[in-house]
Amino acid sequence: MYADDDLLLISGLQHLAFCERQWMLIHVEQLWAENLLTIEGDHLHTNVHQIGSESRGEVKLATGLQLRSFELGLYGVADMVEFHRDDRNGVVIPSFRDKGKRWRPYPVEYKRGRRRWDIADEVQMCAQAICLEEMLCCSITEGAIFYGEPKRRTKIALTEELRSEVAAKCNRARLLASGAEAPAYTPGKQCKNCSMREHCMPEETHLADRSRKYLDNIFKQKC
Repeated sequence: MYADDDLLLISGLQHLAFCERQWMLIHVEQLWAENLLTIEGDHLHTNVHQIGSESRGEVKLATGLQLRSFELGLYGVADMVEFHRDDRNGVVIPSFRDKGKRWRPYPVEYKRGRRRWDIADEVQMCAQAICLEEMLCCSITEGAIFYGEPKRRTKIALTEELRSEVAAKCNRARLLASGAEAPAYTPGKQCKNCSMREHCMPEETHLADRSRKYLDNIFKQKC
């Protein structure tokens, strides 16, 4: 179990899954830079959070819900959590004024673009579900990610493999933050639209890394 001061930001797991160096710059070195993509993403999240809480038939909506997990050491905010009426598999939500009714939580994460080539978005959404499970003492088997460009949802099964990936990313983040290991990354086309590009300088940094490895190998051969 982790204390409040040791909790990791859920959204940081998405950064870490995308690029460990990006995560270090943002969450350890406390650097940040905006670009068009991050601004559009912020606008999308703001619009979603403004929905607030409302009911749509047998579904209740809650936006901007505060989350935390002391078991994995996570905290953050859910874009939206739908609560579907489910008297068989749901749980009682104390804040709802409906005696005896049960609801099944269904997290929905919002992203401005298309589905990514990696599982960074899935890791973030699964981490939110794990927090909800701990907070509400329930089980969540599925969530969704809404992608802005196709304007539709992609259902995500919360498998044991995905949950294990979330736990592994939490452990990796703490290892990097301790300084025990350096972040691993390989510059490529994914760097082109990264807002942290000017802080990272991927081409220059990668060249320096290769030069250092080259010299290390020379010294090893001489020894």
